[in-house]
Amino acid sequence: MQYFYIEPDVAGGLGPHTILDPSVHPPMVSKLHHVVEGWTGDVLVTTFPCNLVTEDAQHALQKIGFSGATFADAEVTTSEEFHEHQPGQELPPFVWLKVDGKAGRDDFGVAASYLLVISKRVLDLLESLGIPFAVVEPYEQ
Repeated sequence: MQYFYIEPDVAGGLGPHTILDPSVHPPMVSKLHHVVEGWTGDVLVTTFPCNLVTEDAQHALQKIGFSGATFADAEVTTSEEFHEHQPGQELPPFVWLKVDGKAGRDDFGVAASYLLVISKRVLDLLESLGIPFAVVEPYEQ
């Protein structure tokens, strides 16, 4: 199976309600609060060291089955900047995509460089749902 590095769109950053352990790298997040500063419509977004997907993407992934990740609730809020630059924009519900798989073996994994690695079938699904601002490159083990 083919695998790809994917750098999702950065839609914002960690919010003040995030709970993390900064003594390890990457930081271990136990509660995710994502503050959206701008959203371009991608169904997969990131804020280091976490990734989020829309609930629609979650359901589509669950339908095809996948390995290397689980879902968890995340608090998602919007910033003043978001409201200024995208007035009236509604966000879809997002969930935390907790990646724990092995890069190049599971559908979701994290490379030694901390970049997200996904399988071709997951890439095809995400592209069909919309990830126009993600950077995708072949993954070489």
